[in-house]
Amino acid sequence: MLNLIVLDMAGTTVADGGLVEQAFAAAAGRLGVEPGSADHAEKLAHVRATMGESKITVFRHLFGEETLAQRANTAFEEAYGELVDGGRIAPVPGAREAIEHLTAQGRTVVLSTGFARTTQDAILAALGWQDLVTLTLCPADAGGRGRPYPDMVLAALLRTGAVDDVRRTVVAGDTSYDMLSGVRAGAGIVAGVLTGAHDRDRLTRSGATHVLGSVAELPGLIERAETARAGA
Repeated sequence: MLNLIVLDMAGTTVADGGLVEQAFAAAAGRLGVEPGSADHAEKLAHVRATMGESKITVFRHLFGEETLAQRANTAFEEAYGELVDGGRIAPVPGAREAIEHLTAQGRTVVLSTGFARTTQDAILAALGWQDLVTLTLCPADAGGRGRPYPDMVLAALLRTGAVDDVRRTVVAGDTSYDMLSGVRAGAGIVAGVLTGAHDRDRLTRSGATHVLGSVAELPGLIERAETARAGA
């Protein structure tokens, strides 16, 4: 049985309508990066290219010096949180139903993110998802390293004890970093979804075993995979 399901949040189970870019613009402005400048365009391009990666890691790359990176990250998290509080997010259609379906089958579902814990909690509260799953993880919960490292997937396995073999884990996300994280962790299914940042080609090149229209299709994929394994 594929009993441990590790799902990304923004872009996979949560639709945020490009709030990451809006929050980045607010954070960059606080650090003196002029909107419309070449510097702003270059930094925004990096943010887009690294969707799914731990945000503090992104800001360390962009600003270099740790104090600046921490300031930028704090400003980003504050701006994103304000947008969340303003009702700017919603569940991806069918996401909650998919999670409830998987849970009802006796599987353990974990929600993971590249955001800080405060932002993750704000998203969960805004959606009323505080009690939806057994465990939620952010990079700090897994030693500080977010995607593309496998740490959050492995932390989910260690903390839940849901499976005795990492190959019985399913990872789903909308970015290449989600795919790399799942592959590096040794997950049996690494499913990309097309509701977020990256397209089918990039997800596949980064190791996706399957590409779905949305996370709503995940329960069916898991059930088909189990049937195929049972008949092998």
